[in-house]
Amino acid sequence: MSQIDQFIADFASAVWGIPLVILLIGGGIYLLIYSRFLPFRYLGHSVEVLRGKYNNPNDPGEINHFQALSTALSSTVGMGNIAGVAVAIALGGPGAIFWLWVSAVVGMATKFFTNSLAVMYRGKDSEGKIQGGVMYFIVEGLGKKWKPLAVFFAVAGLVGALPVFNVNQLTQAINYILLEPNNIETGFTSSLIIGIILTLITTVVIIGGLDRISKTVSKLVPAMVALYFVSVLIILFVNYDVVFHYFGMIFTDAFAANNYKGDPLLGGVLGGLILLGIRRGAFSNEAGIGTATMAHGASKTSEPIREGLIAMLGPAIDTLVVCTLTAMAILVTDVWQTEDVNGVSLTAAAFDQAIPYVGNYLLLICILAFSISSLFSYSYYGTKCLSFLLGAENKKYYNYVYILSIIVGATTSLSFILNLIDGFFALMAIPTMISTLILAPRVMKAARIYFAKYKS
Repeated sequence: MSQIDQFIADFASAVWGIPLVILLIGGGIYLLIYSRFLPFRYLGHSVEVLRGKYNNPNDPGEINHFQALSTALSSTVGMGNIAGVAVAIALGGPGAIFWLWVSAVVGMATKFFTNSLAVMYRGKDSEGKIQGGVMYFIVEGLGKKWKPLAVFFAVAGLVGALPVFNVNQLTQAINYILLEPNNIETGFTSSLIIGIILTLITTVVIIGGLDRISKTVSKLVPAMVALYFVSVLIILFVNYDVVFHYFGMIFTDAFAANNYKGDPLLGGVLGGLILLGIRRGAFSNEAGIGTATMAHGASKTSEPIREGLIAMLGPAIDTLVVCTLTAMAILVTDVWQTEDVNGVSLTAAAFDQAIPYVGNYLLLICILAFSISSLFSYSYYGTKCLSFLLGAENKKYYNYVYILSIIVGATTSLSFILNLIDGFFALMAIPTMISTLILAPRVMKAARIYFAKYKS
């Protein structure tokens, strides 16, 4: 197992090299400048769209704007925000959060383009149903000769959409917060039981398809973000005297890399810190990875630019708000300097220190909502990838593998799981960013027409 663990770690490090960083962040910066910050100037309009002002039940698609964003957010506002941020701080210190923010701002531009394309170039599956996603806008937008790139995305998506990280960290949280303090023995057996329970819950929802998934998560996502927000505000209030000190350290350590414990990149710890922040940012908000295009591509709309504006709110909510809340909770309580906890346990230690007796349980409620909603959305992404590859009539087979992977996630080490998903996310980013950069001029042409109509 240790050899497999090392192989997966080497694989993740290899694909997350300089070329991918240039493609993901360099490409995002190019899209930001190329758009002349146009979508950012209409953030108010995107909120209007989200509130349903422009909903038309007769538009093509399966779900409304709010449900599409909720479905996409339920997969991004998850354990990446709690455990992923904790991993980033444990390895990189406060400075890693700055580069997480950079990835979010750049990611907002990337999401605008990728999700506009998801509606602009929707295709049909083998059953004749309208579908959206990277694999469809590659084939429909670039032509059939580009299909190998679409297949590459869909194959990588089969692994990238597995829920193993969320399950792993939820299992760790239940063991650390609930079982161990109550003197219940934890280990393989307890993790296996948790995995089986999660399998049963997930099976009930995902068999209902996208409609049940979107309705479930559109109720769960706002509630879980609100509870988490209030809980962290309590932690910041309890530690108000050091809030500004640690907030300042996010900026000062971003370039000094004083607390970086990971591997240097290109011989420098700063390069390693930047890569760590970008890698965790991509894991958190998925900008440039392409998973969200499958949710937004199913939105009921005939205006691609409108959906791009909605999708752009994702990284702002996910990374700039929720990830920052987690980071500040870990920093102000000083638990980030300890060596005996990692991942979600680090966040749990912060909650326990600031809000004794109930803090851990508040976090556990948030984690349950975060993780379980993510389980529902990722199953949808995986089935769409298999549907593209083997036909819609075979998509149900993915759910069997998906449900079995929940057991694997519950009983396997964090490092193996994190590197596995990191690696396949990186592979998904390659076709997503290449096709988006090529098709970007068509998005801008549509955007100019749309905003001219909106003004008039």
